[in-house]
Amino acid sequence: MKKCGADEAFISDHLLHKCVNLYWIIGNTSFHKYSFSCFCEDILIYSRWKWFKNCLGALHGTYISVRVPVSDKPRYRNWKGHIATNVLGVCSQDMQFIYVLPGWEGSTPDSRVLRDALRRINGLNVPNGYYYFVDAGYTNCNGFLAPYRGQRYHFSECAHGRHPNTHEEFFNTNHSAARNVIERCFGVLRNRWEILRSPSFYPIKTQNRIIMACCLLHNFIRRKMSNYPYDNVVNEPLEEFNQAEEYSGSISTIEPTDEWSEWRNHLAEQMYNEWINR
Repeated sequence: MKKCGADEAFISDHLLHKCVNLYWIIGNTSFHKYSFSCFCEDILIYSRWKWFKNCLGALHGTYISVRVPVSDKPRYRNWKGHIATNVLGVCSQDMQFIYVLPGWEGSTPDSRVLRDALRRINGLNVPNGYYYFVDAGYTNCNGFLAPYRGQRYHFSECAHGRHPNTHEEFFNTNHSAARNVIERCFGVLRNRWEILRSPSFYPIKTQNRIIMACCLLHNFIRRKMSNYPYDNVVNEPLEEFNQAEEYSGSISTIEPTDEWSEWRNHLAEQMYNEWINR
């Protein structure tokens, strides 16, 4: 019985490492070759993205519980008091993970994790002229579109007949509805993989690899099982592009600029005027 258990553990670890290796081969390179367009059966869901041209998806940080040595617990304890790793997840409009960075301690701010992702050699790639949705905890800057602070934000706050009264509120409502894709993505990930809902006894390095492997398998299921009952998004690949020809470099810093703030204001006003004059 002991030998059988040891063999099962060896096979499990072997498969885990194979999954992680496949992630780096397939997951990181696929984004540079093609993107996806999101076509939804529900016209309401599709309308959430129509305002945001050149938006690649959304990113967010989430906490996944881990088990670490006693001496490391203070660094891994997040603001809720839980021992966890702060995981940066970036997903496309069709709920596939584009980039995942686990490993940072739970006490680390989301903004620092994002800066690290941009500085890594094989880190997050944000081409100039494109952007991701972020929440108000991040800086609103080139490549990262944040909502207006001090305004109603969540989609539910404007439900039940409560319509936006300003272009900032209207922008925030639509921003929230579209950015929700990353929260749904993490929700599906946790529901699908029980190992992510409680800390395991693996070393922390292996626990981080498990997170990566689960994200890879999530993408595989999304691509190969389009009728999976978790959602109703249908994938349709766009034409392949040459990154060197289409993009003039990538964003590597997080710095607010007046130009980006003015662009957001212009977009918000355009969206609101089109909505009230519909």
